[in-house]
Amino acid sequence: MKNFLLLPLLLLTALPLFSQQLSTREMDRINWMEFAEFVPEKINTVLLPTGTLEPHGVVNNGADNTAPFAMAKDIADELNAMIAPTLNYGITGSMAAYPGAFQISEEAYAPFIRDILKGLAKNKFKNIIILNGHGGGQTAVLQKVAGEIANELGVRTLVINWWSYASDVTMEVFKEDGGHAGLNETAYIQAIDPSLVHKEKYDADMATAYPKNGTYSAVPFPSSIGLYQEGQGYPNFDEAQAKEYFQKVNAKVAALIKETIRKWDKAGL
Repeated sequence: MKNFLLLPLLLLTALPLFSQQLSTREMDRINWMEFAEFVPEKINTVLLPTGTLEPHGVVNNGADNTAPFAMAKDIADELNAMIAPTLNYGITGSMAAYPGAFQISEEAYAPFIRDILKGLAKNKFKNIIILNGHGGGQTAVLQKVAGEIANELGVRTLVINWWSYASDVTMEVFKEDGGHAGLNETAYIQAIDPSLVHKEKYDADMATAYPKNGTYSAVPFPSSIGLYQEGQGYPNFDEAQAKEYFQKVNAKVAALIKETIRKWDKAGL
């Protein structure tokens, strides 16, 4: 009888715990009242996925957007972070001529990303983590602007090129180097959504090794798959390896973010 009477009391005391649960970590899906309840008192970290639209062999043109957004969704809970809407357009370089590609100039991109970062700081995020899905000149712009915003507004910024930072994971899982739309990136997309991978369209001739510095330059780049090393990085479409790669890359990136924030905090920055 006593246990029966205690049950309603236990349920009532549990209600506040349920009300503390976020409905979503995606900033464009949350309402302003819930946002105000959690940021910055309970959440002060935000993940900003950035990418572009350009050819990626037999995976989607938006792979550079698909990858960092999926990464953000996978690690946001672990990091207690919100996810900002993905910046889907970027500074596409030598593949801009391919169908479906978009090229945003640095003159337009730099002030736009600056205002996005300023907006995240205005919304009281202390840790602004850019999960970048596209390299080339875009990396330099992101690093420059993020550094300036950190110093100007007193926030803390981190820019991560996931495929580069996780290059050791590529070697661990595949035993060889990868490439743009190569073995590693194709596997990462395959783990996210196999329907975005069109193996039936694959031809090894779609891949070309990137030239060594100073040897030659071709624009447009002659292949939609760019290999980092000659003879390595051709997609293999192995489902088990794709899943393993996705999990290990995300774990490595999450660990970097947690360790960076820990050291920022310890230094009192």
